[in-house]
Parts: sequence; C-alpha cells; structure tokens
Amino acid sequence: MAHTQVSRIFKPAAIAISTFAAAVAMFGAALTFAPQRAAATPAYAQQTGKACGSCHVSKSGSGALTAAGKAFQKSRK
Repeated sequence: MAHTQVSRIFKPAAIAISTFAAAVAMFGAALTFAPQRAAATPAYAQQTGKACGSCHVSKSGSGALTAAGKAFQKSRK
C-alpha cells in the first residue's frame, strides 16, 4: 500500500477522533466551570448567629436573596 493510500484511509478516522476528543474536552470544561448555587444551610445561620432572614427575603430562609445574601453568594463562586 502506498503512503497516499494509507493517509486517505486514516485521515477521516483521525478527524473523527480529534472532533470527539475536542467535544469531550469542551463538555468537561463546561461541567467544571458551570456556575454553582451557594451552599448555605441552616448550619451556616447557626454558625454565624444570623437568622436565615438576614440573607433571604423570606424569614423562613428560602427563595429570593437580600443584598447580603447576594454578596455571600458571589463570595462563594
């Protein structure tokens, strides 16, 4: 088999493998650098002595965040 025949056979496979590897790398990067939610829990409120309502609009500690809650969330990224 001549060199040109071999390169014609393997070139499409090499392109497919390279494309797949690039797609896997981009997917991995997207998972790694995707924004994550802040991990505040009632334990955080207990540790700091603050009520849940100091970070959340709802005094029960769920839902929308206050300015302080948004600042905490940004600090966790």
